[in-house]
Amino acid sequence: MFNWLQQIADWLVYDVLNLDQKQHLAEALNFFIYDTVKILILLVIVIFFMGIVNSYFPIDKVKNYLSRKKLYGLEYLMASLFGVVTPFCSCSSVPLFIGFVRGGIPLGVTFAFLITSPLVNEVAIGLFIGLFGIKTTIIYIISGVLLGTISGIILQNLNLERYLTPWVKDVLTNAKKEQDIFQAEKQPFTKRLPVIWTEVVNILKGIIPYVIVGIAIGGFMHGYIPEGFFEKFMAKDNLFAVPLATILSIPMYSNASGILPIVQVLVSKGIPLGTAIAFMMGVVGLSLPEAMLLKKVMTFKLIAIFFSVVTLCIIISGYLFNIIL
Repeated sequence: MFNWLQQIADWLVYDVLNLDQKQHLAEALNFFIYDTVKILILLVIVIFFMGIVNSYFPIDKVKNYLSRKKLYGLEYLMASLFGVVTPFCSCSSVPLFIGFVRGGIPLGVTFAFLITSPLVNEVAIGLFIGLFGIKTTIIYIISGVLLGTISGIILQNLNLERYLTPWVKDVLTNAKKEQDIFQAEKQPFTKRLPVIWTEVVNILKGIIPYVIVGIAIGGFMHGYIPEGFFEKFMAKDNLFAVPLATILSIPMYSNASGILPIVQVLVSKGIPLGTAIAFMMGVVGLSLPEAMLLKKVMTFKLIAIFFSVVTLCIIISGYLFNIIL
């Protein structure tokens, strides 16, 4: 989908700036250019699309529908399954998360998507089958979907909406005002577009600094943290290897496809599969750059609660993997 963008990033870093591909600086800079532009493009597309949807299906109606209908938790499962078919890393999922929040989707449901999207996707599934076989892959997919679903339900029941930032509340207020105007005047589609685009620009202005800082942190980690740095904490005889692997992986940042070859190396060196997968889930499901991006929409307390709940679920999943496999 973004191969053309990767080619531009390669051209800028390796041809224009003449940096060696083996240099840490080149790897970090390439990552920064590619991910920053990609996330900004996603933000424009998602926010603009959600603006169109919201102009015809007001936030209140979406909220009322989801609260009135008894879906018995299926909304969380559906959000997790939607995450499976969207091949985004943790940072790239944030634009969709913001779009969901702006569209009035309950916070727990948006969390279910945010958790599952980076963990399980078709590329990672294909690699997983090749590296670990079908049985392990099926268990991994089910555990990834359940992780998002259960975490979403837990987070929804904690009633965390009050910990969204004032910026989000202003965005929701503006969206409500736009909807009232659209509904009252029954404006045609062409007249709605300039209003929707203005709101897209306003949201981008607010979030761009967080995108740049978050991806800069991710680029540094991507380029400079040595791959074998964490292996000493995952020894088979260490009872606390799973929580250590999960917690220490959070500062790192990669997508599932990028981290799977490392997981294979860890397993080949005798690291238990559950511990290695917990490490992988921590890297792709939670990251410091993701926290920086979420800082625009969540208070520190909400980010801490979100990371704590998902970390706990990953640790439990890691121990279960070690027992089953």
